[in-house]
Amino acid sequence: MAPIIVAQDLTKYYNGQTCALDHVNLTVAPGEWLAIMGPSGSGKTTLLNLIGCLDVPNEGKLWVAGTEVTHLAGRELTRFRRETVGLIFQQFYLVSYLTALENVMLAQYFHSMADEAEARRALEEVGLGHRLHHLPSQLSGGEQQRVSIARALINEPKLLLADEPTGNLDKANEDMVLELFRKLHARGHTIVMVTHDPKVAGLAGRTIHLDHGKVVEAVPAPSA
Repeated sequence: MAPIIVAQDLTKYYNGQTCALDHVNLTVAPGEWLAIMGPSGSGKTTLLNLIGCLDVPNEGKLWVAGTEVTHLAGRELTRFRRETVGLIFQQFYLVSYLTALENVMLAQYFHSMADEAEARRALEEVGLGHRLHHLPSQLSGGEQQRVSIARALINEPKLLLADEPTGNLDKANEDMVLELFRKLHARGHTIVMVTHDPKVAGLAGRTIHLDHGKVVEAVPAPSA
């Protein structure tokens, strides 16, 4: 089966001189759970943003789900991201005046569709069937993160990208969100997750370590 991600000599500069990513090579198989670790400023989020089509490299090539995204720009890149990638962030990025249900439906709207029943089912799957009409301010941090996961999954993306998804959560909510990621992986979702937490990285099938924009180590996760 063809890889879902192939990066060749992926390089990203900022301000024409700061090298955030330095000739990174990476292959991710469909259904794999990959953790990306490294110190602050090592290039973790930059790599995730390139894979998620939120940014473009200065050098190198990148294929996502069989498409060379380094050839895409503007609306093409935006459309590809909406159709292929689900994004989950440490900050939940929910619209404050929309309910949980409406926040999930908003992702459908940007995908040129809106199905309230489907959005309701997505929230029920993350255990929030009883919180459909609550605003973000009425939800706990863990509940807000689960809304963002439902939103990321609503368009059935081939690839799920998560940037420190438990970074703002207490232990109880962290455990709940990580259990949800376990279930998603068991169902065949490909997950690429940036984390600073070795325990979280230990759930993945493989971990890569970045330092100064380079991959310095790639290791399998410890056995459960």
